[in-house]
Amino acid sequence: MITIHEAVTKGELKEFVKFPFSLYKNNKYWVPPLIVDELEGFDKTKNPAFETAESYFYIAKRNNEIVGRITAIINWSEVNDQGKKKVRFGWFDVIDDIEVTKALLEKVYQLGRKNNLEYVEGPMGFSNLDKVGVLTEGFDEIGTMITWYNHPYYATHFEKLGYLKEKEYIESKFPFENVKLEFFEKANDLVKRRYQLSPLNFKTTAEVMPHVDKMFDLFNKSYASLSSFVAISDTQKEYFKKKYISFINPEFIKFVEDKDHNIIAFSIVMPSFSEALQNSKGKLFPFGFLRMLNAKKNSKDVIFYLIGVLPEYQNKAVTAVIFKEYYETFKEKGILNCYRTPELTDNAASLNLWKHFHPEIHKRRCTFRKEL
Repeated sequence: MITIHEAVTKGELKEFVKFPFSLYKNNKYWVPPLIVDELEGFDKTKNPAFETAESYFYIAKRNNEIVGRITAIINWSEVNDQGKKKVRFGWFDVIDDIEVTKALLEKVYQLGRKNNLEYVEGPMGFSNLDKVGVLTEGFDEIGTMITWYNHPYYATHFEKLGYLKEKEYIESKFPFENVKLEFFEKANDLVKRRYQLSPLNFKTTAEVMPHVDKMFDLFNKSYASLSSFVAISDTQKEYFKKKYISFINPEFIKFVEDKDHNIIAFSIVMPSFSEALQNSKGKLFPFGFLRMLNAKKNSKDVIFYLIGVLPEYQNKAVTAVIFKEYYETFKEKGILNCYRTPELTDNAASLNLWKHFHPEIHKRRCTFRKEL
């Protein structure tokens, strides 16, 4: 018999967080999260996403053994401001038993119906900076700290339960040796002269911090046209600033300014922490912190996390300035491989940025939707 109960106490939430550690034990492609980081993200007194999001964490058990988990989420900004009558689900993990999946999803349906919502979509997080999508291809590729990994049967469960693909994403990679300076050097020089632009580089995190709020403002403006986008609030800016910026080598953060020192473009690249996280098994201590610090300084693989350009500067080759700066930094640091985070397949402008680097699509993922 399958029983579902809500994880409310710290101990129950820890059980919720640790379930994938047993589900993916000895899986060489799954990258565990930091347990303390996950628990903080679920703390409604600490994560400002809960100012506009409502969520419930559920654990499925059979014979007193955990067999699945799910989070039911309503992003009220999305519902009220965008008119999307949607209930989300995320942090979904389950054994290969469709009855467990059905029982967990029923909790999501109940939340949606209670609030007169019209459809369910997932997996996705509280906001646009959370993880998204169920993996459908690339199960033999190592994950990253900013994506979910899952078994192939997840998508099969959704399809059998009448779900349809809603948004599709690709992840691509290319070796740094594919990046040739001649692709963007001429455009870099031309764009800087024509629009009086200057790159802004950093050596320390302290140098980055005064610019981060402006960066998030630019993020909101540059991604506003995407159908799935929900703007980041001021309190969320502070939260993400503390949560993410310290993880990033400051030399991997690039801004472009106009003549009046307004930021008109930015990019964030993260070192790969995948191997460090696997070896640390979700724990920062006693050695996890040192592994993370070593990866931050010495990883030869990097992940392009975010690129944003003000709408009025889009389609003006401003990214050539960013790529020129990364070329110099990556060359100096001996970077070998470049990875892209999930990109919507219908975001042609973003996908077009990488064409000269001959990227290889190595993963696909999607969100699934079902009417209530």
